[in-house]
Amino acid sequence: MEATRDIRFNDLKNTFNTQHLFSKTKGDKVIWALVVLLTLVSLLAVYSATGSLAYKNYKGNTEVYLFKQVAFILAGIMVIYFAHLVNYTFYSKAARFVFLLSVPLLIYTLFFGVKMNEGSRWIRLPIINMTMQTSDLAKLALFMYLARLLSKKQDVIKDFKKGFLPVIWPVALVCMLIAPANLSTAMLLGASCLLLLFIGRVSTKHILMTIGLALIPVLILVSAAVIRHKADGETVVAKRTSGTLTARVDTWIGRVESFIYGTKEDINGGAYQSGQAKIAIAKGGVFGVGPGNSTTRDFLPQAYNDFIYAIIIEEYGLAGGAFIMFIYLVFLYRCIRIFKRCPFAFGAFLALGLSFTLAIQAVANMAVTVNLFPVTGVTLPLVSMGGTSFIFTCLAIGIILSVARNVEQTEGKALEKAAVA
Repeated sequence: MEATRDIRFNDLKNTFNTQHLFSKTKGDKVIWALVVLLTLVSLLAVYSATGSLAYKNYKGNTEVYLFKQVAFILAGIMVIYFAHLVNYTFYSKAARFVFLLSVPLLIYTLFFGVKMNEGSRWIRLPIINMTMQTSDLAKLALFMYLARLLSKKQDVIKDFKKGFLPVIWPVALVCMLIAPANLSTAMLLGASCLLLLFIGRVSTKHILMTIGLALIPVLILVSAAVIRHKADGETVVAKRTSGTLTARVDTWIGRVESFIYGTKEDINGGAYQSGQAKIAIAKGGVFGVGPGNSTTRDFLPQAYNDFIYAIIIEEYGLAGGAFIMFIYLVFLYRCIRIFKRCPFAFGAFLALGLSFTLAIQAVANMAVTVNLFPVTGVTLPLVSMGGTSFIFTCLAIGIILSVARNVEQTEGKALEKAAVA
């Protein structure tokens, strides 16, 4: 009886043995290291950015948000680990089902979702009582489905009816469903998808035609911002009292207007946030004021989320900001290597598409912080405070590592055959 109990204990011990766990960890080791680096940066930045907020909301307990972030990071790493163990061909089989699931979820969110800032972006998950951005699921589903379509239609990809239309309609549908509540996410997603289509050998003429059509509403938005800036201030206030969709359009126009002209808005407005972000960057200088010494965090809305990059620059300077940018560039480079080494089209397109959306999201977040883009509301992947968006980002990285693991196994078998021969 004692011997049996000892055997079971040893089996359990081996299961949770760190060395045993690392031996099963495959894929690109550099990407694993980058994930660890970004999560460590996230812990430092979130703890610093939320210290005052936690003190105010939790009666002096400044570690509440830190513990929450630790929990999300641990959950995210487990998601990456288990997702990378799954053979990536499974994601091809699941792509159509997940895509078809995401479309009604987007429609439901549009009409019945949790509303914030005049927009409906979230649904409330039962039991755990958490909100989830359905656009995060839709992005993942779209790239899985798009990679599947591109891999299957390479023979007819130049044809407009047989190649282009089947791959562009899912992109158009998802972007149009996301846009009313989150225009910036829809635009970034559309740009990532068009880049993937270009690499997937879709006709350049068809891609340029799509870009031309997409630019029409953008030009209308810019024109409306210019016209509104010249209009009387009282007329603008009157316009802001209409329905939800009109209110969202008004928000888009206001953000473009504040970006072009630097107009002043309320404390939650884009101009105020951009102004505070500039102050944080100016205070940071080259090497920063030091960890935990940020003062702008008390005045900058979403300092722990959309504008966390400003806090990083304030505390670690331009050197720290450049280091974060370097990490994302290395991540993109390693994913491009996976794309070039992958022998199968689906895996190659899947890894590249997911890496594009993460890298473009990171660039957009950093560009907003330094006022190169209008305020968008997108997070900095793996660095901003955790939520369901953090988990979906980890799932995307796990899928990329799944492709990398398969590439390693394929190359290993080829080397074995060559050695035997």
